[in-house]
Amino acid sequence: MIEILVKLIAAYFLGGLMGGDIMRRLLGGADLRDEGSGNVGATNALRSRGAGFAIGVLAIDVGKGVLAVLALPLIPWHWAGASDVPLAWLGYLCGFAATCGHCFPVLLKFRGGKGVATATGVFAALLPAALPWMLIVFALLVMLTGWVAVASIAGSLVALAYVALVGNGINSACGLFAAAMGLLIVYKHRSNIANLLAGKEHRFEKARVLGRMIDQWRGR
Repeated sequence: MIEILVKLIAAYFLGGLMGGDIMRRLLGGADLRDEGSGNVGATNALRSRGAGFAIGVLAIDVGKGVLAVLALPLIPWHWAGASDVPLAWLGYLCGFAATCGHCFPVLLKFRGGKGVATATGVFAALLPAALPWMLIVFALLVMLTGWVAVASIAGSLVALAYVALVGNGINSACGLFAAAMGLLIVYKHRSNIANLLAGKEHRFEKARVLGRMIDQWRGR
C-alpha cells in the first residue's frame, strides 16, 4: 500500500511540472496565465507565443504522461509496504494521478491546464490502439468546427467508447480508468461548455479548414 501511495504522489507532482512554465523559464516571456485565454496549455501557447513554443509545451506535457505510466510503476520497491496490485492497475492509477497533477497542481495554487496533452500521453501508453481514433476525431472536429474544447472532449470520450465496444468493457479496470479520465476532461472544460451554450466560445478559425470549405460550398 505504501508503494502505491508513494508512486501516486510522485505521478501527481510529475504531472504538476507544467510544460508552459518550463518553456517560459527556458525561453523567457510572459506567463501564459496572463495571456490569451489564461490557460497554460499548448493551445493558448500556440495563440500567444507561436508554433515553436507550443510544440515544446505539447512535448513536455505529453511526455510526462507517458513517463508517469511507463516508468513510475516499474521502479523497484525494496521497502516495507510493497504492493500486490497488478501492474496494469498501477499504470492506470499513475496515469490518472499525473493528469490530476497537471489539472490541479498544488504548488501552483491549483492553476493548471485542461489536461488534454497529458491525458494524450497517458492514453498513448495505456491504450495505444485507441489513440489513432482519438486523434482522428479530434482533428476532424477541429477542422470542422474550430472549437478545440469540443474536439478535446470528444477525443477523450472516444477512448471510453473504444473500451466499451472493442476492449474489456466499461466494468473493467481499463473501462473505469477511461471513464474517470473522460469525466476529468469534461469537468476541466466546463467553462468552455458554458461559453458554447452562450455562443461565446473562441473559435480557432485558422484550423477550421473543412468548416470553411463547407461554408463556401453552401454559399454557392
